[in-house]
Amino acid sequence: MKLLRYGPAGAEKPGMLDPDGVIRDLSGIVPDIAGDVLSDPGLARLRALDWKSLPKVAGSPRLGPCVARPLNFFCIGLNYSDHAAETGAPIPKEPIIFLKSLGAYSGPNDDVRLPRGSQKTDWEVELGIVIGRDGSYVPEHQAFDYVAGYCVCNDVSEREYQIERGGTWDKGKGCDTFGPTGPWLVTRDEVPDPQALDMWLDVDATRMQHGNTRTMIFGVAKLVSYVSHFMSLHQGDIISTGTPPGVGLGKKPAPIFLKSGQTMRLGIAGLGEQQQHIVAT
Repeated sequence: MKLLRYGPAGAEKPGMLDPDGVIRDLSGIVPDIAGDVLSDPGLARLRALDWKSLPKVAGSPRLGPCVARPLNFFCIGLNYSDHAAETGAPIPKEPIIFLKSLGAYSGPNDDVRLPRGSQKTDWEVELGIVIGRDGSYVPEHQAFDYVAGYCVCNDVSEREYQIERGGTWDKGKGCDTFGPTGPWLVTRDEVPDPQALDMWLDVDATRMQHGNTRTMIFGVAKLVSYVSHFMSLHQGDIISTGTPPGVGLGKKPAPIFLKSGQTMRLGIAGLGEQQQHIVAT
């Protein structure tokens, strides 16, 4: 099942993508893609609906982030062995956790705005985990019970702000529009092995990233459990799980960064695609 949110920013309605690729309106059934809707019983109720009876959504509306604004937007750094190698960084002994500003949270096809004076804005296609059940200290063997599903994330990053300006990574990761999420939440029953998903990202039709979640250092179950030992998980929270090789910072012989007027296109097998235009602030 593919759940989504459509409509103007701040006024999105809940929807479902039917097997024919048509958006069906769920606003008469649930208030939003959030809260208990993401629980196993909530998803089971939606799965039991006769989707053919749901109203079709006309045209091609804007897609918002696939779940309502989360309480936490967790991110994991340096979580692919081949990405760590391209940056020259050692393999982390434990997951690196940082939080992305909720001001970064945006729709999958919304414009990405370069911060004023930015010279080193970069791309990162990532697998997103959507949490469906509140929890703390989750045992790893029970971690998937807390997963509602998966989505595509783009962890857009300003490398000068992240690396060269002192402090933590937050100011390079949390700029407005730096967290496109969606286009839809794919429920976990449709993703039998989240550690076997091809992923890719293009800039202006040039392939920059191509990888597979099999090279993640810490897998989905480990990350859900690990994060929950430091911060409680809440329904609708996102865990963006790191990126494969091919980021602009790691390009040889010299790094490549985004410029106004360019277009990013990215996707993960079975989870859909995003496209963002780069615009100046």
